[in-house]
Amino acid sequence: MNRNTRSFVSVLGRRSFIAAAMATSLSAGLPAYAADPIKIGLVTALSGQSALAGEAITRGMTIAIEEINAKGGVLGGRKLELVRRDDEGNPAKGVTAARELIYKEKVAVLFGGLDTPVSIAIVQLANQEKVPFMGPWAAGTPITQNGANPNFAFRVSAVDEIVNRAMLGYAQKTFSAAKPGMILVNNPWGESNEKGLHAALAAKGMKAVGVEKFEASDVDVVPQLTRLKAAGADALFMVGNVGPSAQVVKSLDRMGWKVPVVSHWGPAGGRFTELAGPNAKNVHFVQTYSFFGKQSPVGQKVIKALQAKYPDIKAVDDITPAVGVANAYDGVQLAALAITNAGSTNGDAVRQGFYKIGRYEGLIKTYDKPFTPTVHDAITENDYVWAYFIDDYILPVGMTSKQ
Repeated sequence: MNRNTRSFVSVLGRRSFIAAAMATSLSAGLPAYAADPIKIGLVTALSGQSALAGEAITRGMTIAIEEINAKGGVLGGRKLELVRRDDEGNPAKGVTAARELIYKEKVAVLFGGLDTPVSIAIVQLANQEKVPFMGPWAAGTPITQNGANPNFAFRVSAVDEIVNRAMLGYAQKTFSAAKPGMILVNNPWGESNEKGLHAALAAKGMKAVGVEKFEASDVDVVPQLTRLKAAGADALFMVGNVGPSAQVVKSLDRMGWKVPVVSHWGPAGGRFTELAGPNAKNVHFVQTYSFFGKQSPVGQKVIKALQAKYPDIKAVDDITPAVGVANAYDGVQLAALAITNAGSTNGDAVRQGFYKIGRYEGLIKTYDKPFTPTVHDAITENDYVWAYFIDDYILPVGMTSKQ
């Protein structure tokens, strides 16, 4: 090899070495490319009777994610990306879906959807794998009060023990109830509410005249309701999702028993008026938000974004169920703040990032230090709205039309 050839090879070698060194240096300095998205997972019912609620959660999360991304994302420009799975309301399928999102998709925060039994099962996995969990719907008290230390479960939604106190207060104020009975779904959600309602009644020196359970698949609840009627119930506390709650109303119709029904928010999750019939309007239930009435600037912004994104939303009455949208929107915004506070997507750092959230003007309310190591629920009993169905619209009690 002559001198010129050796010189040429030497130059090529130096250039290759420099290029390789630069690539190594850049990759070492960037643990993740700025373009790499941060995945936010969602496990919820996307099919079946509660699919409408699952879609509402999806839409609330999507609007929040697009808003955050339009502002530059988080952690120096990384965009958020929604990855969702259908749990079909089944705890086993929910855990399988959560495992896929945690292990394969590497989600930074996992949102769990509608059903308390599903959420409780997923939270056990989230605590085990140290992945923050955000609940935008399921209200079972043990979801966040699960005994884990550290606890990775957070929630922007109703909480049974708080809702139960509100249900009793509302029944007394609105219907002068003195001898309430309970008609509850026979699962962990029903158990959570039974415990909370007994505690709320005991705090006021009261007792339920009876407690009856029904299965999610029951199509006739007349026997249980007959026992409550015989016991002298002057109001019913109802806890169940769309299908079984509709069967309670239809059974009351068959009995001809016109008794006030004060419900958890299960009826809001789907086709309740279609399934329950004309007396669906007699059920009063709790909500965390309504898009009817005067809106805050955040509410106006979200409505505008929803109408721009989804052609089927022509007016606020098309945003249903509102709580799914609102809880999910605020949940994503708070999760993004937690990630920002953490400075990374490390699960334990994000968990602690939730505790560092200060004041945030959300859709449901203005949050001020919503989470602490001992408080993992951002919504209080002062944040609830009571609603009912007028036609197919969920309106605040007192509004007689959507106008």
